[in-house]
Amino acid sequence: MPYCLGLQAAAEAFLSIGLATQFTLAVVAFLLIVTIISAFQKDGVDSPTSLPGSSLFSIYPFFRRRYDFLNWGFHATGQSIFRFNLLRNTVVVVSGESARQAFFTAKGLDLTEGFKILSGAIPMVRGVTSDLQTRRIQQIHKRLANVQRNGPLNELIPCILEDSRRVMETWGSAGKFDPFEKVYELTFQLTIRSISGTEIADDPLLVARLKKLYDELDTGTTPATVLLPWLPTPAMIKKLWATKSIYDIVTKAISDREQSGVHHNDTLQMLLDSGDDRLVVVGFIMGLVIAGARATGTTASWLLTFLGGHSDWRSKAAVEVEKLLAASSSSPTQPLSARLATIPLEVWEAETPVLDGLIRETTRVAQPHTAMRRNLGPDLYIDNKLVPSGAYVIYPFSDVHLDPELYPDPWKFDPGRKEPDHVPFSYVGWGGGKTTCLGTRLAKVELKLVTAMFVLGFEHSVLNASGEPMYPLPTPNWNDILLCRPPQGSFSLGYSRTSVTL
Repeated sequence: MPYCLGLQAAAEAFLSIGLATQFTLAVVAFLLIVTIISAFQKDGVDSPTSLPGSSLFSIYPFFRRRYDFLNWGFHATGQSIFRFNLLRNTVVVVSGESARQAFFTAKGLDLTEGFKILSGAIPMVRGVTSDLQTRRIQQIHKRLANVQRNGPLNELIPCILEDSRRVMETWGSAGKFDPFEKVYELTFQLTIRSISGTEIADDPLLVARLKKLYDELDTGTTPATVLLPWLPTPAMIKKLWATKSIYDIVTKAISDREQSGVHHNDTLQMLLDSGDDRLVVVGFIMGLVIAGARATGTTASWLLTFLGGHSDWRSKAAVEVEKLLAASSSSPTQPLSARLATIPLEVWEAETPVLDGLIRETTRVAQPHTAMRRNLGPDLYIDNKLVPSGAYVIYPFSDVHLDPELYPDPWKFDPGRKEPDHVPFSYVGWGGGKTTCLGTRLAKVELKLVTAMFVLGFEHSVLNASGEPMYPLPTPNWNDILLCRPPQGSFSLGYSRTSVTL
């Protein structure tokens, strides 16, 4: 009886303290239970070694200093494969050549499920960008492939160049800027142009608002919003509001197009003409805009930064583009954007080895990707270590791209370095095996066009925080999982327009 009275009194006290306090206590209790359960978990004979300490101490560094955290994990366990828990989720981290091959070729490892749980940095709308049926995912992939067919991509080139001209002219004749702001803004505009419709892409203010909303999704992505999405934290509320606002902008653009009856030669028209469900159209635009803008924006920002500190490679890129112009049907009196638009797609793709090398080296040294998968079953063994069904598996690209055995002096930007073709999956900048970036072709074309416009339209160099020439150049920050960005304000690009008319 005393025990019953005590429980009743505790229950009455709990109910009297208010909803906010009840919720906080419930979360604390939940985390305490998870910690106790993880403390009693033992490594099996064939299980990867667990990280030392409480699993709760893994949460913050995994999301905020991932590169350092994973390197510490390999050092602390002394193993090439280890595991840790993110609350109730088991995560296995793999490295090494054979593990890399298994990771990129295993049939049971699913990208969509892995990315959804461990990343959380895309706008999640059930049935639109998350929890999609296999048929809808296949439809989205098919439409993205259609965007990158020869015809549509050739027609897109003049639009990309015109957008580049318009944005670059707003920079003025000379000055300095942070590439992770200005160059990223440019690539965001180009992604909007490529993936959505003219109702959005032709409205600079609307594009700027969309970029701000997607930035709010990034800043609102915290360990709590990813692992405890049901918890109404201020960050989660901010993310939900940003997601709703993005959804409203996209659906309005679709409605405006349908009601106007005007036919436009753009991706939105292609999606509508294909007869896809509206949710597929909305999901295509909402999800792929940010996926493309982040990766392309990071690469473009770093590519131009590296060129600003390597005048030899900048000159090689300029000479290559000038040769393309000399062989084109354009007139020297035309603006640069119009002249570049006369160069066919097949020439951009097959006759630009310098630009190809610049893009490859930039994605090697300055794309801080950690590939994420979930084992949908059955149980899997990687390097004789068990990856149980339902567990998450991650592979840090730094394991191969910053490996001094494959890339001597790996932090050095050297587009002329010899490719280690003798090692499988020695370069995974665009993915590998059964899962590669579906927007690779579009991204490479955008990067080449932006680089061509910039190296012929501007002179530029890298400046330190005091505005003086910077040496050594800034180092990519792999702990910044989105942009690989060094500390803000630590450097800028100083530029001046050439005599070429954009």
